[in-house]
Amino acid sequence: MQITKKFIVVGAGIVTLVAGGGVAFAATASTAAAPKVTAEQAMQIAHKEVAGAWVSEVDYQRRGTRPDVWEVELTKGTQRHELYVDAATGKVTKHETDKNDDHGRDDHGRDDHGHDDD
Repeated sequence: MQITKKFIVVGAGIVTLVAGGGVAFAATASTAAAPKVTAEQAMQIAHKEVAGAWVSEVDYQRRGTRPDVWEVELTKGTQRHELYVDAATGKVTKHETDKNDDHGRDDHGRDDHGHDDD
């Protein structure tokens, strides 16, 4: 099984750290609660939903007023599945399926990395 993990961290703390405010970053990071559901748990939940698939990407999305989610992309045969797993409850809140063509592009002309044809 091939697993690729990609974590995206969004927040004012990173901008502050880059600008030279390490103390402010520590304060910001301590107020952000870690997700109750780990990346590994989100992948296990996604595998239960799409048995026999392999995980191609995992992203953590902080969504402000909406519940944070793990976005898990899986591939099974010619089908690509995108699932959102609630980071607090482990519930699958979204499940979309696209069919990949023979050239690694989905139904919208994007390659496996989300890029459009140029």
